[in-house]
Amino acid sequence: MASELDLASTFIPGLYKPPALLPIARHRQSLLYLIETYPVTIVVGQTGSGKTTQLPQYLDQAGWCADGKIIAVTQPRRVAATSVAARVAEEMRCNVGEQVGYSIRFEDVTSASTRIKFLTDGMLLREALVDPLLSRYSVVMVDEAHERSLSTDVLLGILKKIGKRRPDLRIVVSSATLQAEDFLRFFAGDEFQKSPESEEIGGSIGRIISLEGRMYPVDILFLESPAEDYVERAVKTVFDIHMQEPEGDVLVFLTGREEIETAVQLISERSANLHPKAPSLLPLPLYSGLTADQQMYVFEPAPENTRKVIVSTNIAEASVTIDGIVNVVDCGYAKLRAYNPSTGIETLTGVPISKAAAVQRAGRAGRTKPGKCFRLYTQQAYESFPDATVPEIQRSNLAPVIMQLKALGIDNIVRFDFLTPPPSDLVIRAFELLYCLGAVDDYAKLTKPLGIRMAELAVDPMMGKVLLTAHSLNCLSEILSIAAMVSLQGSVWVQSIGDKKSAESTRRKFAVEEGDHLTYLNVYQAFITKGKKDPKWCRDNLLNYRSLQRAVSVRGQLKRYLERFSIPTEESLSSSHPQADPSRQVERIQRCLTTGYFAHAAKMQPDGTFKTVSGGLTLHAHPSSLMFVRIPWPLVFVSPPFGTLRTNLAIRLESKSRLGHLS
Repeated sequence: MASELDLASTFIPGLYKPPALLPIARHRQSLLYLIETYPVTIVVGQTGSGKTTQLPQYLDQAGWCADGKIIAVTQPRRVAATSVAARVAEEMRCNVGEQVGYSIRFEDVTSASTRIKFLTDGMLLREALVDPLLSRYSVVMVDEAHERSLSTDVLLGILKKIGKRRPDLRIVVSSATLQAEDFLRFFAGDEFQKSPESEEIGGSIGRIISLEGRMYPVDILFLESPAEDYVERAVKTVFDIHMQEPEGDVLVFLTGREEIETAVQLISERSANLHPKAPSLLPLPLYSGLTADQQMYVFEPAPENTRKVIVSTNIAEASVTIDGIVNVVDCGYAKLRAYNPSTGIETLTGVPISKAAAVQRAGRAGRTKPGKCFRLYTQQAYESFPDATVPEIQRSNLAPVIMQLKALGIDNIVRFDFLTPPPSDLVIRAFELLYCLGAVDDYAKLTKPLGIRMAELAVDPMMGKVLLTAHSLNCLSEILSIAAMVSLQGSVWVQSIGDKKSAESTRRKFAVEEGDHLTYLNVYQAFITKGKKDPKWCRDNLLNYRSLQRAVSVRGQLKRYLERFSIPTEESLSSSHPQADPSRQVERIQRCLTTGYFAHAAKMQPDGTFKTVSGGLTLHAHPSSLMFVRIPWPLVFVSPPFGTLRTNLAIRLESKSRLGHLS
């Protein structure tokens, strides 16, 4: 007994499994053989099996990076691309940006020596605009393909076309669920066959390989009756786990940022009431709006005598593996984007998850030892869940996708080989919007130069039109700053845990009555003049220093895009002509924004709601918007593209006030 205690006090558990112990290790030779032999390989394996981190290294060691070629690994989410790149760079004993790099929108951390490149699927599509055959890459691995993101589906269609022209290209599709035959059938087309004598499928195109990883048993527990408030019930369940379950971290799935921050605050407040000698709780948020540094905290081991509680969106379902999770709390909901073609409004709505997603969530608990999954819904509710989530391509605004396909030379969108064809209503609506923006002509071809330039800009088509119109309206400098601010993933405001009224008054110092666009412009200009060299100024004004630094970087990249189009990017009329009336400059900015977002004009009602000019749909401003507590004005403009979600930008078109600057 004494020797056991001595061992326990002498040894500490390792943070990571050695690569040789991961489930993928014993499949190494089979994987390399299949990739060498067939153009397409479908890899099926649970998240945590090592496929994302190890397979690119196997390919590199096997010589697939000879002659300056690169291995591309695409991810549906930015956080996955950056965190996995950091992990693989650590295993290969190099800095990120050297042999291993990543590329996400407005951020490229690669060099001439990069051999393994992690990037979002949207970024690889953008690279295809410049290099249609992706000739730099010897292998393209599409990871987490089962998530069926919009860019993933389009990328698979593009890779199928490229594969016919480049027999040397190897395509690896990695999925965590059993949709493998669907992927192989898609690539094989007419060649897809299943011989009765043999289980080999896919003809000469490809094969499926399953990485059977060792999963520890996970006990599934349902509620006896539905929870009235699943956020409150999730917090209560965390404390029940903490008091009754042995050591092991907890992963809580909620739907979005507001719920996550509420839960983290509740856990922090209630953990103060724990017995002084009891282990403490460390709640950590995880969602896409956090900065890269904030996201990396969840991967750090918990301090001694502390249980880590990660409160996450479905980002932790498959994209990232967090070690040490033993207990999962699943609320049973997720927020999905849904685009209504009849109204042109895209909403983010909480809906029940699919059975496949529920299985994925439960699987997070069985990575390191037997675990438990506490489902905050009844077994009857689970039985009513859909089998799989509706692919994004069937519920999204397709205007950016269609514009990108046109730029790639794919003129006949109807004949393009989609894994799942999009509904005709979405395609028609996308063409209508592009036509109204001037991006396509009467024959549905990209216009020159406007449509081609809009396709090359790494922004939404409506914002692309605004940027390309700004020079002619003498407000390019301001529009560049606004575009950079609204393109940020996270909020520029720091959440204040203390006095909310004081926090609101601090934000109001930057506010102008024209609304959120011009308020963001004020914040950016104040940061450039006062906060760039003084992080304390940002803290005092509840501004996120890193987010604003990123806005400066994004603005610089957008400016370089425009310079490539030979558009003069000298500073705006307001700065080059000191006599110019500032109120006229406000009007120019508003007119410029309207050139892109005219489809989302709305009229404010006496009760503070908004009615869209076309269709009379009632909208509500988000609580974080200036328009939320405004005295009604006759006409407002809600952008982009809906006034009820994250960006919540609304400006009044007919304003007599001046553009405010923070004194």
